[in-house]
Amino acid sequence: MMKIMTPAHNLYIHVPFCISKCNYCAFFSHPCRTPDWDAYASAICDEIKSWRERLGQIVIPTVFFGGGTPSLMPTQTFGQIMTCIAQNFDIAPGAEITLESNPGTLDAARLREFMAHGINRLSVGVQSLNDDTLRFLGRRHTAADALTLIDTAHKMGLRTSGDFIYGIPDQTADDVTRMCRQINAVGLRHCSMYELTIEPDTPFGKMNLAMPSNDTMADMYTAIGETLALPRYEVSNYAALPDQCRHNANIWAGDAYIGLGRGAAGRVVIDGIWHDQMGAGLRCAPMTSHDRAVEKIITGMRTMRGVQLTDDVRAALDWDAVTTCTDAVTLRPDGFLAPTAKGILILDNLLVKLIR
Repeated sequence: MMKIMTPAHNLYIHVPFCISKCNYCAFFSHPCRTPDWDAYASAICDEIKSWRERLGQIVIPTVFFGGGTPSLMPTQTFGQIMTCIAQNFDIAPGAEITLESNPGTLDAARLREFMAHGINRLSVGVQSLNDDTLRFLGRRHTAADALTLIDTAHKMGLRTSGDFIYGIPDQTADDVTRMCRQINAVGLRHCSMYELTIEPDTPFGKMNLAMPSNDTMADMYTAIGETLALPRYEVSNYAALPDQCRHNANIWAGDAYIGLGRGAAGRVVIDGIWHDQMGAGLRCAPMTSHDRAVEKIITGMRTMRGVQLTDDVRAALDWDAVTTCTDAVTLRPDGFLAPTAKGILILDNLLVKLIR
């Protein structure tokens, strides 16, 4: 019987601790000033060893520490986890190792120590370059703090990304244009531009906020594309090819990934079968071919590249819709179905039409 080769798996490691919850945050995170980092590292390493027993010494193309606020982690804790990964898996040469961070939690010395343990990409939660907006969002840093961290990371040669939020009450498309010009002046080569969404179990969810209209939001989204000095490569992400986030791009392309830690999700291939997985051993359930194909369509169509038309994807598409939505999708000669500029603006409604 032919042995089924296990593909490479990216790693997402969830760090659930933060100093305080922001007003919009619905992620799994705990405000905690003195986390038990030893217990956390031990639990993550136990998960790593468990997956080594199950999958073997797989190749790891990317590692992404998300949160929460991973930059609160002691550098020795980070080093302990990276050492465990290296001992149990095969970290690919040139692997992308990303650390999410908040301004005010890193100085040059700590950043240098993180780099010594392997990080080569820093994601900075800027959110805004306006101090009043930062206070409204519940952030604990200033615009100056964010600019200092970005400048420090750039001087150290780190690939650096900034996260920003738009669609705030009373914000206009002109405000977003000004924000994009500020971002251009900072010199970031990767930006994530997220629309503010109001989740029920958050402080914002308990307020009666007057949010911008759908038309205003569309104008803001268009303003970003027209003003930001970076090409859009995914619905909310902007960068030229060398600076794109390889971890996220791999996942959007349908590659396998393991979620480690409570609050993490993964898509793991075990003996050739895709599994819906959650960290801390909370779930690992086989997926049907159709369900997996639908996920590939949803994630692939978020990108400018689109989704590759493999046999399973073709079977999950409504081809009558594909042939009638010619202004929203395009069939590329390289075998990908991709959204047009209009398709990106109506993506949620478009996906409902495209998927069987």
